[in-house]
Amino acid sequence: MSTTFKRRKTHGFNYSMKVFKARKTVGRALTAVILSFLVLAGMALMINGLYAQEEERISEFGKYKGYSKEIYDSWVRISQYITARDGTRLAADIFRPAKDSQPVEEALPVLWTHTRYRRAFVQEGKLQTMLSSRYLQTLLKHGYVIAAVDIRGAGASFGTWQGTFTKEETQDAYDIIEWLAKQSWCDGNVGMYGGSYLGITQLMAASTNSPHLKAVFPEMALFDLYDVGYPGGIYRDDFMKTWSELTRLMDTDQVAAPVDDDKDGALLKEAIKAHRSNVSLYEYMTSFPFRNSKDKATGIRPSFDWNPANFIKEINESGVAIYLWGGWFDSFTRDQFLWFRNLEVPKRMTIGPWSHNPRDESVRAELFKLAEAERLRWFDYWLKEIDNGIMDEAPISYHTMGAQEGSQWRTAQEWPLPGEYLKSYYFHQGPSGSVNSVNDGILLEQPPSVADGKDDYVVDYTTTSGQNTRWDNAVGGGFEYPDMTPNDSKALTYTTAPLVSDIEITGHPVIHLWMASTAGDQDFFAYLEEVDAEGASHYITEGVLRASHRAIHEPPYDYVGLPFHRSFDEDYMKLTPGEPAELVFDLHPTSDVFDAGNRIRVTITCADKDNALTPELSPPPKVSLYRNADHASYISLPVITPAEEQGLLALGLVLFIIIILIVFIIVLPKMRRKST
Repeated sequence: MSTTFKRRKTHGFNYSMKVFKARKTVGRALTAVILSFLVLAGMALMINGLYAQEEERISEFGKYKGYSKEIYDSWVRISQYITARDGTRLAADIFRPAKDSQPVEEALPVLWTHTRYRRAFVQEGKLQTMLSSRYLQTLLKHGYVIAAVDIRGAGASFGTWQGTFTKEETQDAYDIIEWLAKQSWCDGNVGMYGGSYLGITQLMAASTNSPHLKAVFPEMALFDLYDVGYPGGIYRDDFMKTWSELTRLMDTDQVAAPVDDDKDGALLKEAIKAHRSNVSLYEYMTSFPFRNSKDKATGIRPSFDWNPANFIKEINESGVAIYLWGGWFDSFTRDQFLWFRNLEVPKRMTIGPWSHNPRDESVRAELFKLAEAERLRWFDYWLKEIDNGIMDEAPISYHTMGAQEGSQWRTAQEWPLPGEYLKSYYFHQGPSGSVNSVNDGILLEQPPSVADGKDDYVVDYTTTSGQNTRWDNAVGGGFEYPDMTPNDSKALTYTTAPLVSDIEITGHPVIHLWMASTAGDQDFFAYLEEVDAEGASHYITEGVLRASHRAIHEPPYDYVGLPFHRSFDEDYMKLTPGEPAELVFDLHPTSDVFDAGNRIRVTITCADKDNALTPELSPPPKVSLYRNADHASYISLPVITPAEEQGLLALGLVLFIIIILIVFIIVLPKMRRKST
């Protein structure tokens, strides 16, 4: 091979290698660029995905998404007895989250309820348990063990029921919490759920200062036992009688399901035998007409020893986080605000446009949707330490009925609302022309100037607010107040002219009645109503007081500034027939917009035959309701200034302050210089 050829070949090879290397370098660079692009694109997609996920994380009132997931698809139920400190066996259902029907071994928080109404029962051959409620299934699927325990003397538990929220019942709650916390499937964090009696047992459990009880969610829970049984000193007869009969049936006839080991039902039969010695709350409470009434045999004062309000100090010392849930038409509406004002633990409160047990499907749907989200947010925060921001929000959520669509739900930092001002409507001679009542009086913002104005009324014992009231609904009845006009026609009424603009009333109405009676005592029922353009009168709220309980005392706790009637036996004040006496009492709080064109009406009766026990005298006494310069009767309504007006007032205040500053900084110095 010639040298020239070799040189050419070598040169060609070297050239080819250079080209190859160059191409390889370019290829590597291009590959690197492409790979970098792909990596960056992937990262961008990943970041975008993360942002997308972040956008799906929602935690606000009634809405909850992305903070916790439904990671369990089923559950396993076991039922057994838990033994209390005194040896009483308490029936319990325990539902453990499962995957493919296998309970998970992971230790999880436990949510339980202490129930008066049977933890489980058989209906038409089918077992009904607490897990029949969808919201509990949701909590379970999100990783909570759910439990339910029959209180002593009820359901399948042993023992006897000696009264509401007794010391023994509350001690049982502590024992149950500690038992649950020690189980291998519990991570030591315990919460509670449930409404009505099941709501109150949560607050009583909090008073035991259990180290493992972290948060509760009491719904429709009463505050003061006396004010429920004897509001204003008047026995809530039908409510107490119906509740007592319903619980008796559940204790002895419509019995609970047995626990798993009780194969032949022998233990259940033994427990039910003990239940037959349970006290009748209706019969028992009729013996205690005063707040300080005492059982001579046992020394028990029910309105003290069994009263949730008497355990505020212990509840506050526990530090248990409490979410209060109530409704404007519940039987315990005022109670939610009393709890809120007196609790010093982490707390929240929601008040919606519903009754104790709503019947309307649309109302039920809204309630369940909101409550399902709020329960999960609450327990995720307090039992799983998920920082979902629930405690950064305003602590009060409330619904204003009749407000414009989209603005019904509001929030507040405190109660009463800062924008509230009390507006008095005085009773005057009519006619208003709006109702054919006994007197057809009118309501005016100006106090009366006449010297001898009064309306006389012969007591009609047939007056009633109906058989589907807030009280009936709390014990399993319906809820639908009728047009109140037929009842108004038998009563004393005071009605405004048609309103020229909307008026929002949010808070606690208070009524002042100057009255006299030919009897030594007299019951009074006051109703706040809204009369529409067609003349139908719609129930809004009510208050009651027996005249002999009219003495006002300093309350033993924060009573929201309302008149407190201690109702001790020594406070009893008979009426002097024919002599004027003043009665001051509050109506259950409300939040409602009275529409322009409608009217505000106050109706006064002396009986509510379907709901309260008023002694009937023969002949019926004659009542005089005063409306004169010396004895002015009126209602004080908590009116809320519209937001736009509040803004204008605030702007006016700012401008006023600016003008004052200008005067002091500029004008006055100039005037002084001129004068010198």
